[in-house]
Amino acid sequence: TTTTTTMRTTTSRWMSTPGGDDGPSVVETCREKIRVALETDDVKVLGAYDDPNGSHIAIEVTSALFEGKRPVQRQQLVYKALWEELQGAVHAVDSMVCKTPAEKN
Repeated sequence: TTTTTTMRTTTSRWMSTPGGDDGPSVVETCREKIRVALETDDVKVLGAYDDPNGSHIAIEVTSALFEGKRPVQRQQLVYKALWEELQGAVHAVDSMVCKTPAEKN
């Protein structure tokens, strides 16, 4: 009797610029723009697993600039930071979590 074990590996597909090493990926560009606009290093931007073109992203960000803001206002701050990418490279933001430092802890 022979037993076969199949291992499945899942990796995320990171968005990249055409040509590969010509500069930062779209994910890196989005992360940096959010970091600067919201004055925080606590930013995660991930490319969607099922999107081979890398045009869908998920965002998690914690910023003191969210203090006193409603959820929609927080999202607007993030979208404002990504406006250029949303006109081309980024088709959709699949999920967005916006917290203040107190909410994260």
